Amino acid sequence: MPKLTDVTARTDVLNRLKRAEGQIRGVQRMIEEGESCMKIGQQFSAVRKALDSTYLRMTMCFMEQELDACMQPDETEKAGLALMMKDMETLLARMG
Repeated sequence: MPKLTDVTARTDVLNRLKRAEGQIRGVQRMIEEGESCMKIGQQFSAVRKALDSTYLRMTMCFMEQELDACMQPDETEKAGLALMMKDMETLLARMG
């Protein structure tokens, strides 16, 4: 089973997860303190978006890593591939 091997990508994904973890703790605190359902709902929405964004980023990094390994592109092709992957990530992010 392939793994995300790029250290920078893994660090980015882990940092995003840590931020989402903090947001979840914030939601728990809001519930404990009796905040309004509307405010709690807004935070739930933010957490969901953060997790969706993290999943998308991880998936795109993995795809780029695997394409790079399979294709073994030269530097010019790598630049084109990186641009295409960034555009693809932007398009997919708009679906959510």
